[in-house]
Amino acid sequence: MILYTSATDVAAALKIWTSYGLPEKFLRHLKFTGNPDTVVPSSFRLGLAAQISTGLAGLSAAYLHYLRTGVEQDVVIDARHAALSFHSEAWYTINDKIPSGDTWDSIAGLYRTKDDSWVRIHTNFPHHRTGVLRILGISDVPAPALRTEVAKAIKEWDSKALEDESAKSGMCVFKLRTREEWESTPQGKALHNTPVVEIKKVGEAERTKLRDTVNQARPLTGVKILDLSRVLAGPIAGRTLAAHGAQVLLVTSPNLPALPGIDVETSLGKHTTQLDLDSAKDREKFDGLVQHADVFLQAYRPGGLASRGFGVEDIIKRRKNGMVYASLRAWGWEGPWADRRGFDSLVQTATGFNADEADAFMSFQTSQGKSVDWAPKPFPMQAIDHASAYFLAFGINVALGKMITDGGSHEVRVSLAGVGNWIRSLGRIDATLAFGSEVKQFPKTRADEEIVSLSTTWLERRGKDGGEGRKMTALRHAAVFATTPVREGSLNGSDEDDWGAPMRLDADEPVWV
Repeated sequence: MILYTSATDVAAALKIWTSYGLPEKFLRHLKFTGNPDTVVPSSFRLGLAAQISTGLAGLSAAYLHYLRTGVEQDVVIDARHAALSFHSEAWYTINDKIPSGDTWDSIAGLYRTKDDSWVRIHTNFPHHRTGVLRILGISDVPAPALRTEVAKAIKEWDSKALEDESAKSGMCVFKLRTREEWESTPQGKALHNTPVVEIKKVGEAERTKLRDTVNQARPLTGVKILDLSRVLAGPIAGRTLAAHGAQVLLVTSPNLPALPGIDVETSLGKHTTQLDLDSAKDREKFDGLVQHADVFLQAYRPGGLASRGFGVEDIIKRRKNGMVYASLRAWGWEGPWADRRGFDSLVQTATGFNADEADAFMSFQTSQGKSVDWAPKPFPMQAIDHASAYFLAFGINVALGKMITDGGSHEVRVSLAGVGNWIRSLGRIDATLAFGSEVKQFPKTRADEEIVSLSTTWLERRGKDGGEGRKMTALRHAAVFATTPVREGSLNGSDEDDWGAPMRLDADEPVWV
């Protein structure tokens, strides 16, 4: 095994690990392989971000396993594998075919504005598309609106004015900013000293053993997790915890739009059910699930669940034996944007990543004697979402450990913008190296030999009315455990607790198994 671990890399992981009171000596079990700065084309250290966040999620699971069993083990994270896993939604197939449909809405993306700036609009959900088009005065009937129409309408707006108008109706439109512009905003200042993961005790409870551990095969065996999240960070966090043995029940609403092309991959290893929390009957069923849950993971819009009586204080009161309440937001819990909706691509645009990446890429192109027009440059994957997912899993594992050592109930908070700040703290890569020939590009197809070699096969798990027996290939988990390998793929009929690929959001009854 070839290790590539610089002093900077070790310090970045060490600083996070020990800041939560975790033993420094346990870090010896975290092994990094490969050079993270040559695994993905970006001037930001996205390979290192993938390695550290995936590694800390894995190591925290290993530490939880140690607390429950006394068994220590190494966790190995390969840089290229971790980077590819930051784009996992792009690498799966169903019945050996690439799923149809685009994960991005036809009008989503970056547009020029009247003040010679840019905005990014996010319209992947139908109600967001409808709301943005209403602001722009464009009809989506009888024929769908075209990008050319949207571009023309946005060119009539100043970037800040369109951002402000969209905020009034809860729409997802954000102005392109440089890093300096972002850091001078009230929201940028509010997030300046926010830790990448916030963990705090929010209730009293006796220390727990997290159920019987005699036959514990994996770190989270016996742990029950309610997953109320959508696209991408929350679901990936739940998927990661399921890989470590937890029983994860993904609860979605039948009244909300879905993104099947993403949902099918991020729900691997989970059970899935649908409940309408505005229905008294379904609320009663949901309350029953909460009574026996160890973790409540939610990533809906700020205040959405709290307004229905499922905020952190409400949930903690329902669980006298202690539990973990974990939340994801786009912009954090302080500042004027705390309650605003947001997604990875919007955070990249608003906080300066797209502008900085564009500057670095233009510098590289100029050095190669090429003349190009400047344009915002997004990351090659939704890196902030994926890093946030693994930090959510890390925070949940740490909080579960605190329930064992100290007792109590604990709240875990992660924000996309806060994780973005952390990615910046890792430093930059010189443009010549970042976009040069030494850097590995992402595969162009899911049939690429590299993807195939890192993938595993899942079979559709039979749900409440049976399955169709479909087969799915998906990227394997990037954390390799020495003693308790992650739970993934299919067990050829010997399922230990009826897990697999649900392939749909309503595959199961709303019960713990």
